[in-house]
Amino acid sequence: MSIRPLVIIPDNRLRLISDPVTRVDARVRAIVEDMFETMYDAPGVGLAAIQVGIPERIITIDVGSRDSEGDGDEEEKKRPVALINPEIIGVSEEMSVYQEGCLSIPDYYADVERPKRVRVRFLDLNGETQEVEADGLFATCVQHEVDHLDGVLFIDHISKLKRDRVMKKFTKLAKEKERDGA
Repeated sequence: MSIRPLVIIPDNRLRLISDPVTRVDARVRAIVEDMFETMYDAPGVGLAAIQVGIPERIITIDVGSRDSEGDGDEEEKKRPVALINPEIIGVSEEMSVYQEGCLSIPDYYADVERPKRVRVRFLDLNGETQEVEADGLFATCVQHEVDHLDGVLFIDHISKLKRDRVMKKFTKLAKEKERDGA
């Protein structure tokens, strides 16, 4: 397992539509392991493969530690879920608002309204088709990460003015980093 570098805006790869995984095999499972290690190191609760430069329809999510209360071993609180070729097949009419952030847009957060519950179909690490009903933070994460697979960022769900400010800031930072040779 290894921690992979994160793709940060304004990198155009974040706007790519990811390709379906044709076979769940050792290569895909190794990518998932790296994604979990990268996500936990960041730290984050969700990660799409494109965020580590892999344009394939793979996401990892773990909202376990965010849902847990009290003291205890972090490992015991983990509830990792890998979704391969996830497809949202149903959404609730009821909406909810969460303050979202993104590992590809460091240190920026904004309220985003999304359906409160979703039904998602995906392949598990054994290549078996699964369906789950997600609600709360898990539902928000599923929608956020599936958006990544379609080249959509959470800032696309906020006002154009706020989105333009964020893009301008990160474009400037990227130019400064490039100029400094980093």
